[in-house]
Amino acid sequence: MRLTLLKRPTLNRVAFILLFSAYIALFLNVAWYRQVLAVMPLHTAHNVLVFLSMPLVVISVINIVLVLASLVWLDKLLIALFIMLSASAQYFIHNYGIVVDRSMIVNMLDTTASESFALLTPQLLFSLLVSGVAMVAVAFWIRIKKAPSWWKALAWRAGSLLLSVALILLVALCFYKDYASLFRNNKELIKGLSPSNSIAASLSWYKHHRLTNQPLVRIGEDAHRNPLMLNGAKKNLTILIVGETSRGRNFSLSGYPRLTNPRLANDDVTYFPNTTSCGTATAVSVPCMFSNMPRAHYDEALASHQEGVLDIIQRAGINVLWNENDGGCKGACDRVPHQDITSLDLPGMCINGECYDEVLFHGLEAYIQQLKGDGVIVLHTIGSHGPTYYHRYPPQFRKFTPTCDTNEIQECSQTQLVNTYDNTLLYVDYIVDKAIGVLKSHQDRFTTSLVYLSDHGESLGENGEYLHGMPYAIAPDAQKHVPMVIWLSPDYRQRYGIDMHCLNKQAATLDYSQDNLFSTMLGLTGTQTHEYVSGDDILSACRSSK
Repeated sequence: MRLTLLKRPTLNRVAFILLFSAYIALFLNVAWYRQVLAVMPLHTAHNVLVFLSMPLVVISVINIVLVLASLVWLDKLLIALFIMLSASAQYFIHNYGIVVDRSMIVNMLDTTASESFALLTPQLLFSLLVSGVAMVAVAFWIRIKKAPSWWKALAWRAGSLLLSVALILLVALCFYKDYASLFRNNKELIKGLSPSNSIAASLSWYKHHRLTNQPLVRIGEDAHRNPLMLNGAKKNLTILIVGETSRGRNFSLSGYPRLTNPRLANDDVTYFPNTTSCGTATAVSVPCMFSNMPRAHYDEALASHQEGVLDIIQRAGINVLWNENDGGCKGACDRVPHQDITSLDLPGMCINGECYDEVLFHGLEAYIQQLKGDGVIVLHTIGSHGPTYYHRYPPQFRKFTPTCDTNEIQECSQTQLVNTYDNTLLYVDYIVDKAIGVLKSHQDRFTTSLVYLSDHGESLGENGEYLHGMPYAIAPDAQKHVPMVIWLSPDYRQRYGIDMHCLNKQAATLDYSQDNLFSTMLGLTGTQTHEYVSGDDILSACRSSK
């Protein structure tokens, strides 16, 4: 009896392939069918028939691919790959509402080890074990029955192929207009279908990545200093803080009822409530905001081998330093002095490879003290990066409770999640205020200024969406609406003729984006070049002297 139970089941190859085609199409695409139902409710019998035809098409397409792979004995390996890709994609689509595309592949490759471990929840491991690993084991356990002859084996495969093609053609004949309308009006829907989403995204990334290893394109080679900035005994010092995952709607400076910016409210800053990001992920937004390309014409491949605003500022003779605490500058700091402060693993500041953003001030006073000329310091923060929001702030900033002290954020209540996220913004407020304090302490030697701009926003469970990285065209406002703050010392305002009433009025009434950062940083630091666009410089219209 025991031997009978352990005996390996046997299937002919065509049935084996069809079985796992059905498993992938039906059980590993449940999240996709839910997305389809959200945009195509089953209100009519016709819609029901269209919906029921979809699994048949998916099974047929997967079956065709696997039958062809079986001709070179790769069907089992391909089944294993399809199962693991589909199981992984379904988990993240279902739990976080992500879209699997090239940008998501870039996000995965750019994610640090600590960020990756934050996503490895017991729920994820259990899901992959049951729906992925266990089914792969079953696929390799099943014995394939050998056909009596090669021509019979070929005939069975040909029949399976023809049947699959016939089913696809039949569905196309009956429902082509419905499919065309559905996917034309919901273009991102196809990115939820596994395993084609993961495969298409990976191929797109590969094709795009091949174009990145190109010779460096230099821009702003005519860069020089504005004579006005060179006059006077004081040098100029600017701090640019690149935020991470801060969303504008949760800044109290923007009207959010909860006080998340208590310090900045007293710092005489100018807040820009109508600011949008270039992308919904760090890998896109950071290189974009430092490039001379507007979001509408942004080219990732070109940005990867073209100079940015920091290169131009440095070429003009200004000292540039980039302090890193968020896993890398995505190419924006490659040709300027930069240091990974996270790697110092400072006691009291860093835990398990991640550091509180206050670590960015390590050694900063000493650097400023020895600074001989003008300077620009960039602080790249980890900010409010999820899903471990509770790791982003020291215990004393746990003001809003109860909190979501887990990486399984979809298991927390909306109140817990928002409380934890808002605590991260309290800490962001502290970091920006501290940077302003550093600048104030050096106003005897420097004319000072500061810019804070987050790279993208974040979804906190609204409509079942979490984290960030959705395609820009369909991303919710929460992932694109970002906070921007400018602080100018009284000395800067007086010396360079900035009308603060004008600036505050502009901030409150006009729309801005990360496209403005390039020329604003050039104007703020007095860097003159033909790359500078006056209309993009936020301060340009409010300067009484040029």
